Amino acid sequence: MTQTSSQTYSHEELKALLPHRDPMLLLDSVTLDEEEGGESGSANSSNRVARGKLEIRGDEFFLQGHFPGNPLLPGVIQCEILAQTCCVLLGQEAAAAEVTPVYTGLTNVKFRRPVRPGETFDSEVSITRQRGMFYWASGVGHVGDETCVQADFSFALVPNEAATASEANA
Repeated sequence: MTQTSSQTYSHEELKALLPHRDPMLLLDSVTLDEEEGGESGSANSSNRVARGKLEIRGDEFFLQGHFPGNPLLPGVIQCEILAQTCCVLLGQEAAAAEVTPVYTGLTNVKFRRPVRPGETFDSEVSITRQRGMFYWASGVGHVGDETCVQADFSFALVPNEAATASEANA
């Protein structure tokens, strides 16, 4: 029989794991589930799943003009929530290594249902493979039992000094 261990991080606790800060820290909480018998603590362990949660209140900056009178959570924000949820799988390893996760690709993105204020957007993500500083992941976002977005994506862990230099040149 397989047992699963879980750890839940609050919005404030996520600040120790993620480089994001308000207003771009787009998670209220994340639960990290790991089946026993896997590579404990390994970011690319296939038996690890991160489940995020964000209550869409309606006053978020990205809803102000998207769309007046009919606010919808932008698709790019849904993808960002998937990415932030995924970064929790890297946990203390990435924070200690002083790296910033940076998107390198999005594929097979499908938007199935709009997300509106008053709804809770749940995300579920797992890392599917890793090679050096590059990671590939798969995720799904939903409201209740309805899928809103699904995507495969990749990102690289960029040393903080390189991330800062590229931002200065942008």
